[in-house]
Amino acid sequence: MLYFNRLYDHHTQLARSHRTFRLVGPSCSHLYTTEPRNVEHVLKTNFHSYSKGRYNQEIITDVFGHGIFAVDGDKWKQQRKLASFEFSTRVLRDFSCSVFRKNAEKLVAVVGDAAGRAFDVQVSRPACLHL
Repeated sequence: MLYFNRLYDHHTQLARSHRTFRLVGPSCSHLYTTEPRNVEHVLKTNFHSYSKGRYNQEIITDVFGHGIFAVDGDKWKQQRKLASFEFSTRVLRDFSCSVFRKNAEKLVAVVGDAAGRAFDVQVSRPACLHL
């Protein structure tokens, strides 16, 4: 309760000072890490050893339903298998090409409006970033 009014600021400061830390409360214990090695261990190398747990599943099911982000074990494997098709090279390539074309057309329009007159690219840069 000491840092309750600025809890997120407190957690951010802890993460900056300590790459991995544990917060223990009256009825729970949470382990936090910003260490890339640890993140890879939990999310990739040793993923099968870490579960979301019933408490977290109940919370995130409200937002994510029973999809890949809210389930563990065999249900997760099934969801992962279905999702992997959406991340195939062809699907990603087609999607990224579509997005690139759409934004390139917007950029051409912005530059076309400035054709025939001098303009500062640095001034135009924010417009390009927010296409």
